[in-house]
Amino acid sequence: MGAADTVEAAASAAASAALRPTEREERAGRLEALAGTLEADRAALVALAADETHLSGARLDGEVTRTAAQLRFFAGVAREGAYLEATIDSPDPALIPPRPDLRRMLRPVGPVAVYTSSNFPFAFSVLGNDTASALAAGCPVIVKAHPGHPRLSRRTAELALGVLPRGRFALVEGMEAGIALVQHPAVRAAGFTGSERGGRALFDLAASRPDPIPFYGELGSINPVVVTRAAARERATAIGEGLVGSFTRDAGQYCTKPGLVLVPRGEGVDDAVAAALGAAPASRQLTDGMSAAYAEALNLFGADDDVTVLLGRDEPGVSVPAVALTDAATLLAEPETFLTERFGPVTVLVSYGDEELGALLSVLRPSLTATIHRGTGEDVAALAAALTPIAGRLLFDGWPTGVAIGWAQHHGGSWPATTSSIHTSVGATAIRRWLTPIAYQDAPQDVLPPELRDGNPLGIPRRES
Repeated sequence: MGAADTVEAAASAAASAALRPTEREERAGRLEALAGTLEADRAALVALAADETHLSGARLDGEVTRTAAQLRFFAGVAREGAYLEATIDSPDPALIPPRPDLRRMLRPVGPVAVYTSSNFPFAFSVLGNDTASALAAGCPVIVKAHPGHPRLSRRTAELALGVLPRGRFALVEGMEAGIALVQHPAVRAAGFTGSERGGRALFDLAASRPDPIPFYGELGSINPVVVTRAAARERATAIGEGLVGSFTRDAGQYCTKPGLVLVPRGEGVDDAVAAALGAAPASRQLTDGMSAAYAEALNLFGADDDVTVLLGRDEPGVSVPAVALTDAATLLAEPETFLTERFGPVTVLVSYGDEELGALLSVLRPSLTATIHRGTGEDVAALAAALTPIAGRLLFDGWPTGVAIGWAQHHGGSWPATTSSIHTSVGATAIRRWLTPIAYQDAPQDVLPPELRDGNPLGIPRRES
């Protein structure tokens, strides 16, 4: 069966399944069953993932735990019901114009496509956050597997198919299938985690359909960090060590890796980073293409006379951690060189004078995160106000790698961080991407969904007036 036929079969089955709505409790139970199935096959899955991705067994074991937690988290979101935004306005003939009985809620958008990531073979892959949130919303899911871990993707899909009803889940593989999937008329929305170039190509296809669909892409992010002079004077060594630990974590292949760090000139942070770099481990990238791109990035920095490249321990056949040192004037003269995401264990350290910080902040591109390291009791309200417009998540005195699962989490941002800044791919409101509103006017009770009927028979949170 060719790619087009595979996509057609999966999409047709998903469209048929979408016509048979599932109850929230049923969906929650399926998500919990998926979590248990994943954990029960943990050892075999971790071994497969380690072989295909070169990530450590400990890291992958922890990622299985996270993925199971995400599935259970969205089971709780589905049960709780607030995500439906159920709202009831009672009739009021005295208003101008008169108000009828209006009842509104969110409903599943229909079959969705999920394009998996390379760097999280569990948590943002076949049964990852996008799939979990879409299943919780009641949408059938067709997953496009990542070529970086095909055997793991197939095994995970087998586990899912043992739990989910026919049509609720399918896996497709290959570039041709990925292109056909986003264009199939049965697919009503798509989620993507990956490169800016790949995401933009799919985004354009989604927008150019006869019936355009939402495309929720997580693309490129440099996650700027600003270290104030007061912070550097208090704890330069700790900041240097923390930075190296963050940008080299798991071969520097996190979308939240701090890729640009602004440090005050003459306060020793660069020396602390150089000292910590020597103890940072070398690592293998997920794919040969990523290794080649990493080498190209180091060559680009090394060819610039105004950049000094510091390297960690050199080991054959792996990517050596690196820091590109430069100054504010150089970045401002050629910002594109330094404001482009570079995957792998490398970061750019920019020294600034106090009078230069404002200009540096003005050229920053939107990112998933921005971070401020401040001195004890230091007022950084103005700095926070400058970074807020470009960040989906603003951190203080920490590092952006690691995205907690929670109701208040936001993992998003303006282009190029994502294609839709009002949505998140982590946290409870990730479910909102897979929902669309419907309002009922003067509808009889037997037509209304139970969530909108008189007396609130399901006991969900809802607004009534």
